Amino acid sequence: MILVGLLTETQKEQLVGQLYDDDSYFNPIADLYDRFIISVEEIDQCVNETVMWVKELPLIPYEPKPTPPIEI
Repeated sequence: MILVGLLTETQKEQLVGQLYDDDSYFNPIADLYDRFIISVEEIDQCVNETVMWVKELPLIPYEPKPTPPIEI
């Protein structure tokens, strides 16, 4: 099971465009239920003092959106 950090809409907006380390940006995405999430790698590697609250996010199982079928 893959775990991810659950964000509110406001938290997602606060992370867009923010670095979590020297050269990597947060990449909030929506899961199957349209909840915003970030990876545990982003959380674990975060050294940006302004968003250290990500280390306290609740962790939930990752449930991805289905991949659309490939049309040939």
